[in-house]
Amino acid sequence: MQVGAGNAWRGLVHVALVAGLLAGCADGEDEAPASTSASADAAGGNGSGDVARSGGTIGAEGSACELPVTFDIAENWAAESVDAAAGGAAEELADALLQQGPVTAACEVDAKPAGNIGFLRVWTGEPGDDDARTVLEAFVAAEDGVSKEKYSSFEAGGLTGAEVEYLYTSELLEETKKERALAVTTPDGPVVLHLGGMDTEEHEAMLPAYELAKRTLHGS
Repeated sequence: MQVGAGNAWRGLVHVALVAGLLAGCADGEDEAPASTSASADAAGGNGSGDVARSGGTIGAEGSACELPVTFDIAENWAAESVDAAAGGAAEELADALLQQGPVTAACEVDAKPAGNIGFLRVWTGEPGDDDARTVLEAFVAAEDGVSKEKYSSFEAGGLTGAEVEYLYTSELLEETKKERALAVTTPDGPVVLHLGGMDTEEHEAMLPAYELAKRTLHGS
């Protein structure tokens, strides 16, 4: 188990996203960038508990990501499966970067097509006896730089889950931002949904998409 591995992965992804954004601005000076408020409106809310418009469901067999649960993703967001078993040196790298506590990255839903910079990531694990709160606490404990955790419980689609809001401080980027995650357990193993974002402003703009996923969550 790689403790803090997700932190390294997200740090690298964050830097790559910033670099990509800057490159995109240089290559497309005639294109007006989408503002955060416009992105939030397009997602169907303003980040204050509103729910985004649905762009389809993932999790079922044949969908972009096959998971132990199904849920709706926001309109214009793009889902892609994460393959952590490539073999050889690639597999060792995947183990180091894609595992966090008891779960491994399985799917990421990209907000960039909708105008935001961030991902809703899905992590899955092996079946066991741990409840959702225990899984979520282990997921958070495997992160360096976490503070001010606030846990709660929720119910959706016949599932009882745990949720956490917290602050994440990146030593690499020297900044602190809000993040959020939830966990549920299924007969096929635990599932964690995590919402980060380039910064707190982006995180809050993407909350309607997170709320949509949470409220439409069902066992597969």
